[in-house]
Amino acid sequence: MGTEQGSSAGARLVLGASPGGAATMRAAVQHRYGLPSVLETSEVGLPMPGRGDVLVQVGAASVHPGDYFVMTGEPYMVRLAFGLRRPRHGIPGMDLAGVVAAVGKDVTAFRPGDKVFGWSTAGALAEYACVPAHKLVSVPATLSVVDAAAVPTSAMTALQALRDIANVRPGQTVLVTGASGGVGSFAVQIAKAFGAEVTGVCSTRNVDLVRSLGADHVVDYSRTDFTRTDDRYDVILDNVEAQPLAAVRRALAPAGTLIPNSGRGGRWFGPLGRIVRARALSGFTRQRLRPFTSVGKRQDLLTLVDLLATGQVTPVIDRTYPLDEAADALRYVGAGHTRGKVVVTV
Repeated sequence: MGTEQGSSAGARLVLGASPGGAATMRAAVQHRYGLPSVLETSEVGLPMPGRGDVLVQVGAASVHPGDYFVMTGEPYMVRLAFGLRRPRHGIPGMDLAGVVAAVGKDVTAFRPGDKVFGWSTAGALAEYACVPAHKLVSVPATLSVVDAAAVPTSAMTALQALRDIANVRPGQTVLVTGASGGVGSFAVQIAKAFGAEVTGVCSTRNVDLVRSLGADHVVDYSRTDFTRTDDRYDVILDNVEAQPLAAVRRALAPAGTLIPNSGRGGRWFGPLGRIVRARALSGFTRQRLRPFTSVGKRQDLLTLVDLLATGQVTPVIDRTYPLDEAADALRYVGAGHTRGKVVVTV
């Protein structure tokens, strides 16, 4: 049984309906914080777009460590933003790509049938998602829906860290730890696009992958400790933070920039302790220690579109999972050993 919803462009959207007649969709849902087993796929009400919103028929949604933290509710400080006792939005996930199904009255940039990608704060692991129009851009013709879904949060984090925080310039030396991961795989390519000499740190099995991304040098951390070599770097983007801050600083140039970016830490306050220490140390050294939090910006997504369209950046897809296996996707991400991005196809 289904209902048809018209649009201003004449497209028709065929939706499922509950016995009571309300339009529904399938989604991965959690009613409490916890490990991936709290997720279940069920029928929920279809969201309707507000005046400035776009209803996206989701083709794919990627998941990243931030989604895992929100799902588990740890560190506990994340609950201040997402709900103290239970998630405020029961559908996890942020990054998505798909086709515009309907638009709000004030939306002029998109119309039904357009292929779009971006990020949603109301959940992406569902057949449909309501997204403010300013959080979406058009999918480049050269990009698949799976690749597009992999981009937003991780690539924007890499872009903002290297461009806005470190101000990477041609000829500088940049070291990226976790170079084969979600943020790291984008960071290697973006740093190269900025003209830097890039060193990627990864495990043995990922050496060839990181080299294929354009890294000038690759350090296998199981064989070499980059903090104990004579090499010094203008910028270190530390996506792993496996080494003490003092050790990583030894590999940093006297006036270099270190960006800690693992997001991990204590059960209560996460990385807050390291952030405070890094900020405090910055006042006593020429080295810049700059923890940061990335912010979703449409203009940055457009910048990434240019890099994607010209082939300077290519998403790395580790695994894809169907919507019914969203819990397995988040479990894999939570283990911390992904090669690039993990994507849920809807």
